[in-house]
Amino acid sequence: MKVIVFADVTDPWAYIGSTRFERAAAMFSILTGEPIELTYRALLLEPDEPSDGRLLVEALDERLGGRDQVELVNAQVTAAARITGIDLNFDEAVQANSFDAWRLLTWADESGPGFQRDLLHQLWRAHFLEGADIGDPFTLATRAALVGLELETAEALLASTEYADEVRTQDEVGTSLEVAQLPYVAIEQRWTLVGIQSQNDYVQALHQIYTEWKAEQPSEE
Repeated sequence: MKVIVFADVTDPWAYIGSTRFERAAAMFSILTGEPIELTYRALLLEPDEPSDGRLLVEALDERLGGRDQVELVNAQVTAAARITGIDLNFDEAVQANSFDAWRLLTWADESGPGFQRDLLHQLWRAHFLEGADIGDPFTLATRAALVGLELETAEALLASTEYADEVRTQDEVGTSLEVAQLPYVAIEQRWTLVGIQSQNDYVQALHQIYTEWKAEQPSEE
């Protein structure tokens, strides 16, 4: 089955939910023998926010209307991440624009199986755990190299406007779908799973969708 997941590099819920879905998809494939072809697409949560070096908690303070609210949300996210085996460090995370990251991720998707997923997880860890600026070209290019992509090609891409139109189109599609929560999982362009769910819930949903999908496939003569 073909699956598209709308996410953002700067959204911790997308990080947690996508990780759970990937594990569920792997388990589903082991149990059924049916491969899941997974592709990520951009839905930019804060497209106009710059990469300005501010601490993320300061930027969130402005968006959410107070430090108490920020601490409450961060505590909820951190708890959900810990259950999933993900470490977060909001104290050092910096405000970043994810547009260039998605240009790189779109290229990675065309570079071969696994590159996009590996790079996306590198960028999530860089942003939410290591305090790296994932809007910075050097950070992006070096993370691409870490997953086996060509460093010089990544640097040249980031110095250009390559894949900018593709990222804008991805974001426009996500917006047209009126996505309210990430991750947004679209399966075979028909079934959707919206927002973070447990790994077990994802597995059960995949089994149900697979049953319906197989029933619709033309029988082999």
